[in-house]
Amino acid sequence: MDFAFTEEHEELRQTVRRFLEGKSDEAAVRALMTTERGYSEEVWTQMAEQMALQGMMVPEQYGGNGFGPVEMSVVMEEMGRSLLCAPYLSTAVFAVNALMEVGAEEAKAEILPNVSAGQCIATVALTEAGRGWDVEAIETRAERDGDAWRLTGSKAYVLDGHIADVLLVTARADDGVGLFRVEGAADNFVRTLTPTLDLTRKMATLDMTGTHATRVDGGGDRAESLRKVVASTIVALAAEQVGGAQKCLELSTEFAKTRLQFGRPIGSFQAIKHRCADMLVEVEFARSAAYNAAFRAAENGDQAEILASSSMAKSYCSEAYFGIAADTIQVHGGMGFTWEHPAHLYFKRAKSSSALFGEPVEHREKIAAHLGL
Repeated sequence: MDFAFTEEHEELRQTVRRFLEGKSDEAAVRALMTTERGYSEEVWTQMAEQMALQGMMVPEQYGGNGFGPVEMSVVMEEMGRSLLCAPYLSTAVFAVNALMEVGAEEAKAEILPNVSAGQCIATVALTEAGRGWDVEAIETRAERDGDAWRLTGSKAYVLDGHIADVLLVTARADDGVGLFRVEGAADNFVRTLTPTLDLTRKMATLDMTGTHATRVDGGGDRAESLRKVVASTIVALAAEQVGGAQKCLELSTEFAKTRLQFGRPIGSFQAIKHRCADMLVEVEFARSAAYNAAFRAAENGDQAEILASSSMAKSYCSEAYFGIAADTIQVHGGMGFTWEHPAHLYFKRAKSSSALFGEPVEHREKIAAHLGL
């Protein structure tokens, strides 16, 4: 497959990079990650009004740009470089994917224009504590209550679930797994911010006891469609991991060229030179895996291929990013272990991203199953 980016793609990359260099530098990241909400409302508004980023994959009929996985991967790669603190993955990627794949027309028309305009934070509540990320493991129950529904159960590791205006909750009804809309202010609904290793990406736990909900998927078992939603979101996450890994490589090589020992740059010593070379190889392999997944998703072909390519990207990019972030700390020596240096921010993002949507070993098992091994 030819991973050919157009001039428009490269212009998009440079435009997003310039914006994030001014709005998501290290000082901004450190300031926002310690807040409960975890993002700047002003920057979020600018992202929508000046850059139209929230509407990247929203169709034009709903006020968006109508772009696809390739363009989203370009944007996510740049966001990974800058460790953007914002509910972007949850809203513009996960929630939009869910609505476009399984949402009924009424739900799309009501939610997507607000998402595109930056006026709504949305997320998808998928997994449950101790049950993994597979759709079949869902135990949260949905029961009819007249024209509405009532949800009972709990959800874990919900991206930005503590601040979302709209929560799209997966639950098991009589006809299979469905997608239900819960308002942030609903009764019998408790949202708790979850302490995590990575302070730059907020997660929450949701507890529901007969919580009022509206079904947004039109009915029927939507398990297969939800698997595709997760795979599409993983494609974007893999690109973000590549961006973070690339930034770690740049930090390491720049330090290796300027840090002197015995009157020579440490990059001239074989141990550092070889480590940086290995990091470069890992970044390029990860980039190939992420781009392959993005272009296959853009083709919108066989679902099994999309699921397999996304799992391959998630597995490889997760391990590559974590290894490169760890090597960045080693290259920087004692300085790399300090709170003042940004290396630990990338290391923690790498670790949390590795676990998000399933560990690498889980995705390798999925690939093996796809190949009949």
